[in-house]
Amino acid sequence: MANRRAPPDRSKRPLGAAKLDELALAYVARFATSRAKLMRYLARKVRESEWIDENDVMTACEAIADRMERLHYLDDRQYAAMRAGAMTRRGLGVRRVKAQLYADGIAEQDSGEAIEAAEGVALAAAVGFARRRRFGPFAMRTSDDPKQRERQLAAFLRAGHSLAIAHRILAVAPGDDAALAALDEEAALD
Repeated sequence: MANRRAPPDRSKRPLGAAKLDELALAYVARFATSRAKLMRYLARKVRESEWIDENDVMTACEAIADRMERLHYLDDRQYAAMRAGAMTRRGLGVRRVKAQLYADGIAEQDSGEAIEAAEGVALAAAVGFARRRRFGPFAMRTSDDPKQRERQLAAFLRAGHSLAIAHRILAVAPGDDAALAALDEEAALD
C-alpha cells in the first residue's frame, strides 16, 4: 500500500501592508522590473492571501510602488532601455521589442527612446539573427527551395523584423563576401 501524505494546507495566510512592502522589496531586489509588473506581482500576492490591513489593498499597492520609485528601485524608462537592448542583442526586431514593452506595462513616453534605439540597430539585430540561425549569407550552402525560404522569412517575421530587412538579408548568397561586408558595414558591425 502506498504511503500517502496529507494534502498541504491551502488556507490563505494573513497579509498586511508591512508584509506586502517586504515582498515588494525582495522582488525588486531580485528582478529588474517595471512598475506595472510590480503591481501585478503585488496583486497576485494579495489574491493568494487574506488581506488583514484596514487600508484599501490598491491604495497600499500604489503607495508601495510609489515608494520603490522614490528610492529609485523602479524606473520604467531605464527598464525599457535595458529590456530593448537585451532583446536587440539577441537578434529580435522592433515589433517584438514594442510588444514586450507593452506587455511589461511600459507607457509610450517611457518606451519611446528605447524603441528609437531598437529601430537604429534593426539591421544589426537582423544580421545577428541570421547569423545565429544560419540564414542567407550564413547558410552552409545555397538552397533554391522556396519552402525553406518561406520558413526563413516566417522566422524573421516572428522575431519581429520587417519583411524588407528579411528579404535584403536572404538575398545575399552564402559565400558572397563582398555583399556580406557591405551588409555588415551598413549595419555598423565589426
